[in-house]
Amino acid sequence: MTISGVALLSICTLLGVWLGDLLGVVLGVKANVGGVGIAMIFLIAARLWLARRGLLSHGLKTGVEFWGSFYIPIVVAMAAQQNVVAAVKGGPIVIIAGVGSVAVCFAMVALIGRLSGPVETIDEIEAREAEELVRPVLGLKSGRIG
Repeated sequence: MTISGVALLSICTLLGVWLGDLLGVVLGVKANVGGVGIAMIFLIAARLWLARRGLLSHGLKTGVEFWGSFYIPIVVAMAAQQNVVAAVKGGPIVIIAGVGSVAVCFAMVALIGRLSGPVETIDEIEAREAEELVRPVLGLKSGRIG
């Protein structure tokens, strides 16, 4: 069944590379634009879909996790194939796109942080859990101890 995990990863990679190439053509760039990232998104989505339906066997999970651990080296290898110097010489749009995408990512992290509501620290969580363990022993009702 491990081979099934590798097959799933292969399908996701092929779809991601194909969509990355297609995106490059649409944008007028002679390169794969985000193919590996798209492939990883497909892999995550496929894994979640299989898990929710109870179809994610141990062998399939093992195969996906094995190859998923190679994500960073694959990204580095694919990025090494791109001609960054030629892209930068192509005009300022590359720098604008890079800075813009980083700015959008920072903005989204801030937005998600604000929309998520109040956040408990680890110390607060541990104190609450310890209090919940002690409360039944001391025969106390809900509420703060002390």
